[in-house]
Amino acid sequence: MSMMIGRGNSSAPLLQDILLEVRMPRILLSFLVGLALGASGTVMQSLLQNPLASSYTLGVSSGASLGASTVMLFGINFMSPSISMSLAGFAFGLVTVVIVLLFAQQFSQALENQTIILVGMVFSLFVNSFLTLMMTFSPDYMQRIIFWQLGSFSGASWENVQLLALLFTFSFFCLIYFHREMDILSFGDAFALSQGVEVKRTKILLIGLSTLLTGASVAMTGVIGFVDLIAPHVARRLFGATHKWVLPSSALVGGLLCVLADTVARSVFQSRELPIGAVTALIGAPFFCYIFFRKGQV
Repeated sequence: MSMMIGRGNSSAPLLQDILLEVRMPRILLSFLVGLALGASGTVMQSLLQNPLASSYTLGVSSGASLGASTVMLFGINFMSPSISMSLAGFAFGLVTVVIVLLFAQQFSQALENQTIILVGMVFSLFVNSFLTLMMTFSPDYMQRIIFWQLGSFSGASWENVQLLALLFTFSFFCLIYFHREMDILSFGDAFALSQGVEVKRTKILLIGLSTLLTGASVAMTGVIGFVDLIAPHVARRLFGATHKWVLPSSALVGGLLCVLADTVARSVFQSRELPIGAVTALIGAPFFCYIFFRKGQV
């Protein structure tokens, strides 16, 4: 009846704007972030030969958090606050990984896996200490920094979707191109050398591509943990260990997991939104313990 008397369409433009400008970018961005984290987590677990490794192992999240927090604290504004935070987070994340690799090379010219992991952990703690100091001396920004670190898709826009889609497409097809090398590297550096793989150069390239995916995701949405840990294990259980199939399936699992987590984060409470990182941690922490006790190693 309301449509017949001319009232039914009064809210249609508003609903259309909400759908196209708020809902759709958020859903697509959450799916793309999950794709990126799932793929990068697969790469890191294969290269480092550690089932508990993730795309954050080398300190990308710590560096990105420091960059975004610096923008908040000093009020740096390039084009817009969100763009400034994204650019700073992305740049700091990449720089952190470069520093980790340079330090790791000082201890191991061949970039052995254990050395990379240890240096990444130490440097992450070092960067996190700066974050703690910043929050201590800037209590007005503490809540904002903490909420950003827990991750959220509330700031999704079509610009973010387009940029991440381009970065993911480029990085993903490059990773697929090296699927054979990743299959070989998963058996160890010595075996890879015997098969003619340039281990050091390949590791740096693949870590760089993985960092590109993770850094862009963290810069746009904050730190979203455990997706890159869970997705590769689910994909391997379903499709085996061949990277030609594991990479796309892990990305898909990560994308679906992020969309599900975002839906839960928006739906549990009507008056407020849960951080995505809290939702994924509720799923990922038990899964982390399961992997740890099943493998019996870190």
